[in-house]
Amino acid sequence: MKEIKSTAKIETKCLHSGYTPKNGEPRVMPIVQSTTYVYDSTNSVADVFDDPTLSLIYSRFENPTTDCVEKKIAALEGGAAAMCTSSGQAASLLSILNICEAGDSFIASSSIYGGTVNLFGFTLKKMGIECIWVDVNATPEELDAAFKPNTKAVFGETIANPALTVFDIETWANAAHKHGVPLIVDNTFATPYLCRPIEWGADIVVHSTSKYMDGHAVQVGGVIVDSGKFNWDNGKFPCLSEPDESYHGTVYTKQYPVPYITKARMQLMRDFGCYPAAHSSFLLNLGLETLAVRMPVYCSNALKAAKFIAQSDKVEAVYYPGLETDKYHKLAEKYLPLGTSGVISFSIKGGRDAAVRFMDSLELASNEVHVADIRTCVLHPASATHRQLSDEQLVAAGIDGGLIRLSVGLENIDDILADIKQAFDKM
Repeated sequence: MKEIKSTAKIETKCLHSGYTPKNGEPRVMPIVQSTTYVYDSTNSVADVFDDPTLSLIYSRFENPTTDCVEKKIAALEGGAAAMCTSSGQAASLLSILNICEAGDSFIASSSIYGGTVNLFGFTLKKMGIECIWVDVNATPEELDAAFKPNTKAVFGETIANPALTVFDIETWANAAHKHGVPLIVDNTFATPYLCRPIEWGADIVVHSTSKYMDGHAVQVGGVIVDSGKFNWDNGKFPCLSEPDESYHGTVYTKQYPVPYITKARMQLMRDFGCYPAAHSSFLLNLGLETLAVRMPVYCSNALKAAKFIAQSDKVEAVYYPGLETDKYHKLAEKYLPLGTSGVISFSIKGGRDAAVRFMDSLELASNEVHVADIRTCVLHPASATHRQLSDEQLVAAGIDGGLIRLSVGLENIDDILADIKQAFDKM
């Protein structure tokens, strides 16, 4: 079988990219359940440690099954290379640590996932790395004013969880590149089916693959995709352009065509070891194979549900960029013309108590700490995923006590709407 062409459509890439069986090999990507790889000589092992891109060393940071999935995701995003991680949080963490160290800063949109807010604003702060928060709706002038001499990156989320703001990728990419730093985009809710941030100027893309990419809520994972387009040799990133003392003087920008992701694997994954198990990658690949089939249904069901919810007199506001009345609809038309995912946020009149009554009245939808599942699920962010945030941080993230995050699944839309209706009626 011949390798799939880079010009193939995304539906084809979901099925064929990353793994091409040779004559007599398994048609389905196999699970290589081994931590260890054998070499004929000591020198052969030494050669691989000199250049880990030559072969496999140890499954703490590379595995044949995961390698196939990494290649598939890179192809789907239009990137040069990718590295899977054990969670989306690990992907976000390593994406920053790969180029920032104590004394550095980076800019982030204030409208991003609550767990990432805590990671950036609390944990990285303890490590001496400053996160400069900027409103997602900032003008180019406001963005420009936020940069400091030690700023090394810019971070945003295509469709924010759970505020459902739409990130203006092009505007933030222009600001980042003006200051010689990369734009990192969390593309979890959009997936490469709905949006490919690299096409709009992003340099690095991260995902929580636990969500739509997996689709079935069976395993946690993350990924970092390197566009291969950013100039890391511009003088701002000595960690990439000067010898790495931790890896016998390797100069990533001189020795490797995709230096960012190579350093992330050789240095950070080696040290942190947050690499997924082979079986987890196998399950992720199964989800990816149906991604292009599932995403249109999520989007269609969610749009119908959003319109239905918006008609209720018990609802204060509905946040879904697919709605023509939504504040971010124009940006969604630009960046997400195929749809805006299956996640809806809406505020119930009466605040926290009313939101809890509605959620506890649902019968089909599961009340769970997850999102982007194949099944409809619901969450109260202020009580769960964003519980650690201050009132000020909740407001910045677009969250109030009455806010509900509804992740519409693949059930028949009539059944989903009937469940929402009966929960409203019980209120």
